Amino acid sequence: MNIAAEVTSAQAEARAHWQAVAQAEVAPFARQIDREAAVPEAVMAALREAGAFASGFPEAFGGPAGAQGDPVGAALAHGALHEALGRASASVQGVLNVHHMGGSALARWGSAAQKAHWGPLLTSGATRCAIAITEPEVGSDATAVRTRAEVDGDGWVVSGEKAWITCGASADLFVLIAASAAGPVALLLPREAPGLSIAPIPDMLGCRGYAMARLILEDVRLPGEALLGKPGFGVSHVAATGLESGRHNLAWGCVGLAEACRQAALSHVQRRAQFGEKIAEFQLVQQLIARMSTEIHAARLMCRSAAVARGQRAMTAAKEATMAKYFASTMVGRVAKDAQQLHGAAGIGPKTPLEMYFRDARIMEVIEGTTQILEVMIARFSYQEGPA
Repeated sequence: MNIAAEVTSAQAEARAHWQAVAQAEVAPFARQIDREAAVPEAVMAALREAGAFASGFPEAFGGPAGAQGDPVGAALAHGALHEALGRASASVQGVLNVHHMGGSALARWGSAAQKAHWGPLLTSGATRCAIAITEPEVGSDATAVRTRAEVDGDGWVVSGEKAWITCGASADLFVLIAASAAGPVALLLPREAPGLSIAPIPDMLGCRGYAMARLILEDVRLPGEALLGKPGFGVSHVAATGLESGRHNLAWGCVGLAEACRQAALSHVQRRAQFGEKIAEFQLVQQLIARMSTEIHAARLMCRSAAVARGQRAMTAAKEATMAKYFASTMVGRVAKDAQQLHGAAGIGPKTPLEMYFRDARIMEVIEGTTQILEVMIARFSYQEGPA
């Protein structure tokens, strides 16, 4: 498939649909979400009604009709959703992202019974999902988690602490990664599990609607059917599936956020006059506009390529998702900085969204793998490919 070719009518329709939903139902609340550090239930209800929670999942799991017959188209439509949400509110894009991360791991590695139970709940949005890997002393090295899961009869007893969990304060179900005698395990942890306490993390730099929290587990008892996948596969298979999904989605979200910055900049420079003419006519201004426009276009093409590989379940899918997230997350920081610079003093004041965009953009190089970790991963992918 030629990723640079004109999009199909179905893809254009999906893009227009999600842009309309995001601009009507999400964008008007973006500043409120940032200010109150919470996503209003009205926004979540609108996204449930629009089918946003089902997007990206296999049809058999409850995903959108036609996804099985056109998996590439479904992957591109899912990317369009996350781009639209990223442009409207980076916080809301993150909430849907972690839902799709945890849900993707369950859809891929869950038992028939787990899929039958959780599929309808997740794809309808009745249950909101998140993934819990990071700990106070464990970040990128997921194999070193200290949260411990011990076999207890036909079930599990889990103790430990998770930190910096996106939607930790709002999700109903967590895909939890823990250490066990058999190696890393993934367990389905309901919010109401006795022994689980949740401590919200306030005053985040950006993406304040992420509802970040710590999860403290004190002898949490889970049934045997809470195990997701096989013992020992918690990181290499289950978490890897969730992270690949998250990087793919977040790359699209970064394109959307960058586009919001660009649109704000275009509007400003064509309105603002200095020295008797619109600043849009200044060559240095044109240089910044040209750079941000080109970088956004390049990032979108990388996202499309990653979506095609994902839809085809190609061997290169993980590499492409990683590269797309790496490029897009660094790109959006540059674009946010340039857009803010073009606004001058107005870009750091409260009357434009630029200061929020700038803070949100900074988060993108940290979540779903820091820039430096992704560079290590991309290098390793390159070593595996070997010389041509």
